[in-house]
Amino acid sequence: MEQSGEQVLAAPREVVWRALNDPDVLALCLDGCQTMDAVDDNQFDATVIAKVGPVKATFEAKIELQDIVPPESYRLAVSVQAGAAGFASGTAAVNLSDVDEGTRLTYDVEGSIGGKLAQIGSRLVMAAARKTADKFFTKFNEYVATI
Repeated sequence: MEQSGEQVLAAPREVVWRALNDPDVLALCLDGCQTMDAVDDNQFDATVIAKVGPVKATFEAKIELQDIVPPESYRLAVSVQAGAAGFASGTAAVNLSDVDEGTRLTYDVEGSIGGKLAQIGSRLVMAAARKTADKFFTKFNEYVATI
């Protein structure tokens, strides 16, 4: 399963970088996020309630930041458990660059799913992931534009 995208955010790169590393900001912007806790400087634990096709579940995620080059890029390694609904794992490369409008954020995601999530099909999972990303970036852009 692969996905990529690009967003132009109306804020300077340093502001975007700080917000991307702030668990409180991430929790505020991620639809269905119940908790987002920093385990240490490079790890977060999150609990998210989400619906993927006909499956509604509580997702427990472990997120580790790797290959960190502030304020330019990092790689996210993510492991997700959703009980009977299944599991997922993957990586996301996140890159920031300056543009006239503020900051360009690009991401490339590679992942795999199992359990009921895999049974409902990658097309539904990808549609849910795209919808979640779109909602996140709408809220995130609104947030960083006010800083």
